[in-house]
Amino acid sequence: MDFDIFFGGEFDEHAAVLNETRAALATPFKHLCALGVSTIREGGKIVFFGNGGSAADAQHLATELTIRYINDRAPIAALSLSTDTSALTACGNDLGFDQIFARQIAAVCKPEDLIIGISTSGNSENVLQAFKQAHAMGCKTAALSGKGGGKLTGLVDPLLIVPSQTTSRIQEMHIILGHLLCGALETELGLV
Repeated sequence: MDFDIFFGGEFDEHAAVLNETRAALATPFKHLCALGVSTIREGGKIVFFGNGGSAADAQHLATELTIRYINDRAPIAALSLSTDTSALTACGNDLGFDQIFARQIAAVCKPEDLIIGISTSGNSENVLQAFKQAHAMGCKTAALSGKGGGKLTGLVDPLLIVPSQTTSRIQEMHIILGHLLCGALETELGLV
C-alpha cells in the first residue's frame, strides 16, 4: 500500500461526500431542527437509536444533549435506546432482535417525543419495526441514513440520506449532522 495515496484518497472522498451532503440536506436538516425544537418546547424528549456504529452515534448524541454540547446549560431531554444491555439481550432472547427498539419505544415514549433512528443502509429490521411502533403511538419520527435510504424511504419525515454508498463516509456525515443538530437546539432553545 502507498500510504500517501491511501491517506490523501480518504480525505478526498470525505471532502467530496461532505460537500454533496451539505448541498443535498439543508432543507431536511432544517425540518429536523424544527421538530427537535418543538419537541423540547412541548415537554417531549428526543430518542436516538441504531445498530453498531450507529448505536454509538445514538449514545453520543443523547449525551451531548443531556450533559452539554458547547457550553454549560440546562439539560435537553434525550436518551439512547442502544445503551441498556439487559434490555437489549432480554428482548433479543425473549422477543427477537427485531423488537429491541420497538419494545423500548412502547415502554418509554409518548406522542410528544421525537424518535430519531440512525441506519447507514436504511434496511435494518429492528429500526423499521421501531418506526412502525412509533407511528402507532403518534410519535414524531426522523432518521439519518445513506445508500439511497433503503426501506426508510417514505417511512419517516424528515429522512436525511447522505449521498454515499460507503458506510464509513455515511457515518462521518451522521455525526456531523448530529453535532449540527445539538448546536442548533442549544441556540434555538436559548441555552447557549
